[in-house]
Amino acid sequence: MKELFMKEALIRAKIAFEKDEVPIGAVVVKNNEIIGYGQNRTIEKNSVFAHAEIEAINMASKKEQNYRLVGCDIYSTIEPCHLCAKAIVASRIDNLYIGAREPKEGSIVSQDNFLDKPFHNHKTHYEIGILESECKEIIQRFFKAKR
Repeated sequence: MKELFMKEALIRAKIAFEKDEVPIGAVVVKNNEIIGYGQNRTIEKNSVFAHAEIEAINMASKKEQNYRLVGCDIYSTIEPCHLCAKAIVASRIDNLYIGAREPKEGSIVSQDNFLDKPFHNHKTHYEIGILESECKEIIQRFFKAKR
C-alpha cells in the first residue's frame, strides 16, 4: 500500500513539474483512502505556505472538518522542510512516509531531526525510502533543467 500512495504523491509532483513548480507531491490517507492531496504551488499562489504537504493537510482538514488529523498518514515525495514538519506535528498525523531525502532543507533526517525532538506534544513516526529512485529522479531532472 505504501508504494501505491507514494505513486499518487508522484502524480502530484508531476503536475507541479509541468507547471514549473518545484516537483514535490503529497497525499494524506485515512483508512486506506486519500482524503487530501497537494503539490507545490508557491509560484501559482504567490505564497511561501503553498507547499505540497500543507496543501494536502489543508484539503484533508476541510474534508474531516477538523484540523486534527488523528488516524491519518501523509506521503511526501521529498523530505519535508521545517515549515511542513511543524504542520505535520500540529495536525497530529500518525505517520510520515518519505520518498527521498532533501539534503539542503530536509528537517526529518538530513539537516535536523525535528520529529524526534522531545518537546513535541505529538509523536509522528516516519519512514524514508519509499519509491526513492522515482522521487529523487523527478526533482533532480527539474533542477538540472534550471541550471
